[in-house]
Amino acid sequence: MTDNKLKINTLHKNYIQQLKTNQHKVWLYQGVIFVLFFALWEIASHFYWIDPLLFSSPSNVVEMLIEKIQDGSLLSHLGLTLFETVISFILGTLLGTLLAVALWWSPMLSKVLDPYLVIFNAMPKVALGPIIIVAMGPGLISIITNGIIISVIVTTIVVYTSFKEIDPNYIKVMETFNARRMHIFKEAVLPYSFPVIISTLKVNVGLAWVGVIVGEFLVSSQGLGYLIIYGFQVFNFTLVLMALLVIAVFATIMYKMVEFVEAKLIRDRLS
Repeated sequence: MTDNKLKINTLHKNYIQQLKTNQHKVWLYQGVIFVLFFALWEIASHFYWIDPLLFSSPSNVVEMLIEKIQDGSLLSHLGLTLFETVISFILGTLLGTLLAVALWWSPMLSKVLDPYLVIFNAMPKVALGPIIIVAMGPGLISIITNGIIISVIVTTIVVYTSFKEIDPNYIKVMETFNARRMHIFKEAVLPYSFPVIISTLKVNVGLAWVGVIVGEFLVSSQGLGYLIIYGFQVFNFTLVLMALLVIAVFATIMYKMVEFVEAKLIRDRLS
């Protein structure tokens, strides 16, 4: 018995060690790709293999980044865009999930709205930006609304589909015990759909950024989207690439935060 336990512990330790080794290899390869990409970019720009005016170079982008940090302008642009993105992300996810709950709760409502959801999902929501701005006026509200609209329908469809995929036998068993619809939703449907809802959060991070940046393209005089469109207008592509780099960094941070929350919630559910 003791020998078997010792063997199991040894196998478990080897397995954990193998996982750590593989993870370290992944980080190493990711680091190599990162360094190679920026090194090649810098070399290609330095030797005019690419047009430096159009594609700039990492050294020029970093120089521009330091300049914008020192004069304080980057912080104000970044702060506004982050605020708009986080609000759009939270409201888009919340409204989409609530709409999915309403559709699950009322089969009649689901049948009525189904074709409209399909049509609206197929529609390029970015094209609604000018209409939203005219309707709500140029400002913060129209930019946030733009971010919400891009994510809300996707969230609704994905979460509602997850609600419908639960094994109907679970629901029938609960109904035989006179469980109410609220109880069925709380004890069976929602726990089953929990991983899908968390996955939707990850998708919505990118969608919220897209909606807000497009909104800032159209109407804002501040924010990272404004910096991109301004850089394009004055042919300063170093400014454009710097703004894109900042967006990539903070979008990744948001994504990693959602991943952390996901891991924590799943760990708590399993414990």
